[in-house]
Amino acid sequence: HRVEQTSQMTRAAEQAVVDGVEQRKDLYKFNNAALVAIDPKTGQILAMVGSKDYFDDEIDGQVNIALRPLQPGSSFKPIVYAAGFEKGYTPNTILWDIKTTFPTETGPYAPNDYDLGERGPLTARSALQGSLNVPAVEMVYLVGVERALSFAERLGYTTFADRSRFGLAIVLGGAEVKLLEHTNAYA
Repeated sequence: HRVEQTSQMTRAAEQAVVDGVEQRKDLYKFNNAALVAIDPKTGQILAMVGSKDYFDDEIDGQVNIALRPLQPGSSFKPIVYAAGFEKGYTPNTILWDIKTTFPTETGPYAPNDYDLGERGPLTARSALQGSLNVPAVEMVYLVGVERALSFAERLGYTTFADRSRFGLAIVLGGAEVKLLEHTNAYA
């Protein structure tokens, strides 16, 4: 019975990847995708689809995208916030969504929110719910890039070995991760 259930999940996952690519390829300019489903209680991989079509050389089909390092975008923000919570910040910690220039070793860094807006003071909970960039960068600044990456490694990420490649933009998805590891961290 368990094998039949897994087979059904795999077929559903394969169809979801195909449908997702077909529905969004023109809007987001992509032609391939992957999907990973993990049981959060056991860590068991329930389904993993590495490509829209294994036999399509035009989309690099014979590559398992789920195991390739790719930028996760804003889906990495919760990992950094969790590192902040471990450090002692809370969902009620006040962060500032105002134009901010952060000092870094490579020069000033001034991120913007997706709508170029500024909301002033708000809780970490609200900032994360709104996927706001400036407060997220503030959180990684408060936590520290090294500490945030070490926290991520404890969750199973393996792509952060060369620390010289990473800065505050990690929280905005600027550091590549593997979908399998990313899904596992959420699980």
